[in-house]
Amino acid sequence: MFVPALLCVMGFPDCSVGKESACNAGDLGSIPRLGRSPGEWKGYPLQYSWLENSMDSIVHGVPKNWTQLSDFHFHLLYGRKENHHCELLQLWCWCQVLVGFAFPQRHCCIGTAWSKGGRKGRSFHLSGTVTEPAIQSEPETVCNVAISFDRCKITSVTCSCGNKDIFYCAHVVALSLYRIRKPDQVKLHLPISETLFQMNRDQLQKFVQYLITVHHTEVLPTAQKLADEILSQNSEINQVREMLKMRDSNGARMLTLITEQFMADPRLSLWRQQGTAMTDKYRQLWDELEHVPTACARVDALRSHGYPREALRLAIAIVNTLRRQQQKQLEMFRTQKKELPHKSITSITNLEGWVGHPLDPVGTLFSSLMEACRTDDESFPVFSDFTENMGQCKSLEYQHLPAHKFLEEGESYLTLAVEVALIGLGQQRVMPDGLYTQEKVCRNEEQLISKLQEVELDDTLVKIFRKQAVFLLEAGPYSGLGEIIHRESVPMHTFAKYLFTSLLPHDAELAYKIALRAMRLLVLESAAPTGDLTRPHHIASVVPNRYPRWFTLSHIESQQCELASTMLTAAKGDVRRLETVLESIQKNIHSSSHIFKLAQDAFKIATLMDSLPDITLLKVSLELGLQVMRMTLSTLNWRRREMVRWLVTCATEVGVYALDSIMQSWFTLFTPTEATSIVATTVMSNSTIVRLHLDCHQQEKLASSARTLALQCAMKDPQNCALSALTLCEKDHIAFETAYQIVLDAATTGMSYTQLFTIARYMEHRGYPMRAYKLATLAMTHLNLSYNQDTHPAINDVLWACALSHSLGKNELAAIIPLVVKSVKCATVLSDILRRCTLTTPGVVGLHGRRNSGKLMSLDKAPLRQLLDATIGAYINTTHSRLTHISPRHYSEFIEFLSKARETFLMAHDGHIQFTQFIDNLKQIYKGKKKLMMLVRERFG
Repeated sequence: MFVPALLCVMGFPDCSVGKESACNAGDLGSIPRLGRSPGEWKGYPLQYSWLENSMDSIVHGVPKNWTQLSDFHFHLLYGRKENHHCELLQLWCWCQVLVGFAFPQRHCCIGTAWSKGGRKGRSFHLSGTVTEPAIQSEPETVCNVAISFDRCKITSVTCSCGNKDIFYCAHVVALSLYRIRKPDQVKLHLPISETLFQMNRDQLQKFVQYLITVHHTEVLPTAQKLADEILSQNSEINQVREMLKMRDSNGARMLTLITEQFMADPRLSLWRQQGTAMTDKYRQLWDELEHVPTACARVDALRSHGYPREALRLAIAIVNTLRRQQQKQLEMFRTQKKELPHKSITSITNLEGWVGHPLDPVGTLFSSLMEACRTDDESFPVFSDFTENMGQCKSLEYQHLPAHKFLEEGESYLTLAVEVALIGLGQQRVMPDGLYTQEKVCRNEEQLISKLQEVELDDTLVKIFRKQAVFLLEAGPYSGLGEIIHRESVPMHTFAKYLFTSLLPHDAELAYKIALRAMRLLVLESAAPTGDLTRPHHIASVVPNRYPRWFTLSHIESQQCELASTMLTAAKGDVRRLETVLESIQKNIHSSSHIFKLAQDAFKIATLMDSLPDITLLKVSLELGLQVMRMTLSTLNWRRREMVRWLVTCATEVGVYALDSIMQSWFTLFTPTEATSIVATTVMSNSTIVRLHLDCHQQEKLASSARTLALQCAMKDPQNCALSALTLCEKDHIAFETAYQIVLDAATTGMSYTQLFTIARYMEHRGYPMRAYKLATLAMTHLNLSYNQDTHPAINDVLWACALSHSLGKNELAAIIPLVVKSVKCATVLSDILRRCTLTTPGVVGLHGRRNSGKLMSLDKAPLRQLLDATIGAYINTTHSRLTHISPRHYSEFIEFLSKARETFLMAHDGHIQFTQFIDNLKQIYKGKKKLMMLVRERFG
């Protein structure tokens, strides 16, 4: 077999080591032909021809001093022949011998490291190509072999031969023997990762091109896939945490090497202080470090792999960088503002937000720094996930522990943790696309704020809060609370609420400035600000001026409402601040339901049981309620009736002038129906009068306003408001007459017979029968009952109208009967009216219950003759209509109908003759319906 070997010695650095000592080696060597013996056993890869001649020089190229190894292997095979159960133990002993020879003493200085068990060890990676010559039945085979060693043990092997057995294949053994036999032939090198790191751009290009050229069939598909992922900014390959997901043990060591090498370089501090240019290598590292999520992922990786001090140093460096960048941004914006005093700057400087980012950079920095300031840890923890212990944080305390050489004077890990959280939360960033990412932004923000809320503020932290609050207000496009922000910038409501409650006891003016600035929600504005037109073209191409799909908009609006409610509660008793907060709510909140909630909250706070009502806050509540009324006046809202009732209650608490005001301007707040049925009715109720403690003059003035409102509503919507107007104007004769005249004017055109009948019945109930009769006759002109509508709801109204006319006198009955005959075609209804009119004398019960004397009306004279003829005609027409589509199951019902018809026919003086002729006609016309006609003959002859 030919065994070209490559040995990689991978050293785990000590915490104090600044440079990795890993090595990688390889050159070509060969072991002469190791042919299999003719009598070999299949499946036992350790059996070779030279083992059969262990003491003979026939072993190709193996010197005498290796006979012990051959003897050992011989005994191993013999043991396998004799005892199958001890084969694994013997094989393990054989591997131990191989591994022992794999660590030559003269390389003991290479790759030393502290293991987790506290012992010194070495880590190797040996790789090579093993060529097995062709034999008669099998062609030549080339296998790629890789062996990993750790602490004098083989930890893993791979071979391209595809061996699946529990034993190592022959190629693995051959490579191990080659390393033992020719240690000088296997040169040691650094790991390939370090070799690549030392190459420049041209060398890396050449390396990749030659690699693809030599192994184009095996490498090209993978190379193309990797190239596509590298060019994609959002691919996993561009994230440092990919190493952790792939369980790459080099991840933490590589990050340690990069971080230590970079942070310890003296030119770095020189460049920071004087601006002196660095080499391209370090500038490239610095640029990569400035990508905050990637740099913070390095911190997380160092913590995960047990390097907390290195992680802490890198975290502090990142925070310092962010603070310097923040100051630089503030100075830059101030300069631009002076140069362009009338030009709005609304470009988003960071399209990739830190809060809600998949790598959670701000959360990583905060957790790392907070871990360092726990008072219950005497020594620095090896690794402890802060987020896993959040449930116990209530019992933990944090101190401003000194950071020794890591921090500047007066700083602590706690102040850095709080400050970096404020910096991240206040960053102006574009709202990402998609439901998941938007929910992640909200969730991460709330999680980070909940962690901040567990830190008790002292004077030092309050200074940090003040400093960051001022920056947020003055930093322009770099801040989410800048004077002008982009339309699709992530809102700051939740963060501002936390800042407001934190700063309020210490600096109320600054707290209100922050909260009022954060109230805006530009994404709901009808048009984007004019400043958007000036944003850079590359920003415009990424974030086009469109109405975005914000899946979390309802949550955002609720947070905006919570911020406003917090300010209202805090401003109780302060007239100036309440007016300012009210203006902000009216300008920035676009949801009527949220404004209504704020109005209710303000009302509850202003009318607490343990204190006198706060009239200023009540007025704010009323103003918010009025805005809700205006917003929902022309739109459908299922809570509208509740809102109207609440507004009247609120106005009642404010005072009589508030009630009078809403009635004066009712047309901008209420529909006519709402104004009459709810507003005016509630205002004139006894409970309202008692609640307001009004005298007679005030009661009359308020009632006058209510009557005026009712008349105006009746004129605008007589169909729905006329009855309410009449009711409200009962005690004022002039107003009542005016309302009645409005009803008469609208009766001929805009009102239905149902509405007119309802008002007519009301008039009769109030003692105005003639007015009721007038309205009833007007209602009859709008009514039309067909022959088969014998269950129509208007039948009762028709019967009531005829009874009212009959009670008033013959003239009134004579006037209404033609209207009834014209409007009603249903025979049963007409016959019922006819019978009622013949039972009593018209006007027998007149006004005030007085009985009138007179004779019964004749059926041979008007107006009952007209009604009788109409009733007989209706029966005839209804009979023919029924027979057109009658079925046998309706025969008995039809016979009963003819019986009722005969009763009506007989009311006429020649009714018997008319009915007989009618029956004969039916027999002749419908003689085909034999069974039915037989039933007719049996009943009527």
